[in-house]
Amino acid sequence: MMRVSRFHGVLAAALSVLSLAPAQAQSQRPPLAGGRPAPSVPQTPPQRVPQQAAPLVAAPRPPALADLSAIQLRPDQIDLLRQTLSDAYLHGFEPGAFSPDQAIGLLQARDPRAQSAGQTQLISLTLAYARAVRTGRLPASGFMNEWGLRPAPYDPAPDFAAAAQQDRLAEWLASLPPPYTGYQTLQKGLATYREIAARGGWAPLPAGPDLKEGAKGARVVALEARLALEDPTVAVDGAPIFDAALTQAVQRAQKRFGLNPNGIVDKRTIAALNVPVERRLDQIQANMERWRWLPQTLPADRIQVNVAAAILSVFHHDVPSLTMRAVTGRPGDETPMLSSMIHSIVLNPPWNVPPSIAAKELWPKERASPGYLARNDFIVIPTGDGGSRLQQKAGPKAALGQVKFDFNNPYGVYLHDTPSRSKFDSFSRLASHGCVRLQKPIELAKALMEGDPTWTPEMIDQTIASGDTVRAKLPQQIAVFLLYWTAYVTPDGQVNFRDDPYGWDRELVQRIAALRPGSA
Repeated sequence: MMRVSRFHGVLAAALSVLSLAPAQAQSQRPPLAGGRPAPSVPQTPPQRVPQQAAPLVAAPRPPALADLSAIQLRPDQIDLLRQTLSDAYLHGFEPGAFSPDQAIGLLQARDPRAQSAGQTQLISLTLAYARAVRTGRLPASGFMNEWGLRPAPYDPAPDFAAAAQQDRLAEWLASLPPPYTGYQTLQKGLATYREIAARGGWAPLPAGPDLKEGAKGARVVALEARLALEDPTVAVDGAPIFDAALTQAVQRAQKRFGLNPNGIVDKRTIAALNVPVERRLDQIQANMERWRWLPQTLPADRIQVNVAAAILSVFHHDVPSLTMRAVTGRPGDETPMLSSMIHSIVLNPPWNVPPSIAAKELWPKERASPGYLARNDFIVIPTGDGGSRLQQKAGPKAALGQVKFDFNNPYGVYLHDTPSRSKFDSFSRLASHGCVRLQKPIELAKALMEGDPTWTPEMIDQTIASGDTVRAKLPQQIAVFLLYWTAYVTPDGQVNFRDDPYGWDRELVQRIAALRPGSA
């Protein structure tokens, strides 16, 4: 439920939101045309200990080209590299970020020395592009502490040399971007929203009373025109009346934003519609960057939590088989991004209270209302060094509920049940101290134990009913990914957006911008 300490010192309305569409948007297979097939044996990268954020430094330049000096690119290979670099903006990079124009100019010169310099420059740009599109643009020092999902280092030089020599440059270049449908559909969304921006974006809707079916006036006309910019199914007739078709259009928009799809245009709906198109482009590009932090193959059986949307999805053979609402960390107690392996389940778990939470929340409650701790089943346990710690006993009042899912990570977070169920009915579910509370924890426990001869569904129910604290090892560990998706495309082709509750989209965009030449 809760983080050990802050930084070690410290979808979507009614239950229809729990349809599998958001989960399917995160599936890795089948890749779109041009994507590479996933290997049959998925590998999970070792967990890396997050590093403290440090002042940004420019990414290292590509390695010396001495080992590439023997390569003589053919005209068709040069043209392929030129086209690839010119199209880098399709992957969310700034137009001209890897511009090959100067290199091509040198290659077209008659001076052999200029031609050699042009090839060297073209190869250098290609290696920089390859690294950026494969693992992202941030150096290790550019990651925040909570961004515990880190890309594996990648040196493209050997792969480039082999591809050039074996006449496989096209295949190698195509293999570089993330091989996931979620990334490829965001590319299409990026193009769509860039077109909207090129046409001038959208004007903010004026504030005013809530709008709903039956309303009339100029604000209704403006609403219809605004919705049509993102939803091609909206028929713009200019009639100043809020009819049933407009209600349905509003509901579709509210679902895309993770709002209550009641068809009423309230302040939250207007605020979502008024987010500038430039901000939506930033979100798409930030999410594309985070796709590059994932391993090249995701395990076909895995658990994914979208922290921003507070949704958990279980994938079996890369197909979502179980989806549920979650409660994730509130701003200030962020749920980190990470990958790990769930190795065991604790039934009837006690809660060992982190010292920071005990000091800031529980002891003040005890002082304000003596007996609070005892009434809520907390006990004081001596630590042996003259100090003490708080533990909440397992039972109906236990903050961890009846089930906890354990996985190794340096943040002290985990998935767990909760006795407080009301938050799952909310459309804003960022309320924990960093752990992930689950709407259907027992259903998840039984799914993970499926096939185990000891931990049958009946045995799980009996053990929970007994009140005994028992740790049950999974018959097979399962990968878990805590991810931060604020922009993704559902199977209907629509880009869905969520709030940026932790400000991580903005922070990532700013950190990337700081790496550009000439940035202050």
